[in-house]
Amino acid sequence: MHLNPYGEYAVLLAASLANAWPHDRAGIESRTRDFGMTMPFPERADDHAATREVIDRWLAVVDADSPDERARLLNGLMKEATAYPRLTDHDGEGWHLHYRDDDQSLAHVLLAVISVGTALHLTTRGMTRLGRCAAGRAPGDPCRNVVVDITRNGRQRYCSVRCANRDAVRRHRARLR
Repeated sequence: MHLNPYGEYAVLLAASLANAWPHDRAGIESRTRDFGMTMPFPERADDHAATREVIDRWLAVVDADSPDERARLLNGLMKEATAYPRLTDHDGEGWHLHYRDDDQSLAHVLLAVISVGTALHLTTRGMTRLGRCAAGRAPGDPCRNVVVDITRNGRQRYCSVRCANRDAVRRHRARLR
């Protein structure tokens, strides 16, 4: 039995969708597969738009100004996604928990998985270990990527080495002036 596959992977999936939004429903489903979700999703006409709404609402959690606000928003998402957790054994994965009812839409499944996964990530790693790339805080810097801090020391601030280097060069040049 897997203890909990939803923490880190669900938050990384959400960040991946937020940072590089797929062009269509097939792209969303492919991304879920990339992050280990193997279950089939019933296809609905509004899956792409409804999933975008889930990600936009999750981004409000990312951008929350305080741990209290982050918790309030996340609790609202989890309340909306409420389903009884259930044990399941499908696709040869072994017994594990699903935080959703059967036959729910792609967007609803992702709402449940991402909100519970985010709550697990924040409560086990720390309420500040989710945010936007630090490079984007500089005036004129275009980066708005989400950073999910999964480092041991809790110091990940940049979405990529490229952004970290760009910010370091900017700070260095500012010191020289």
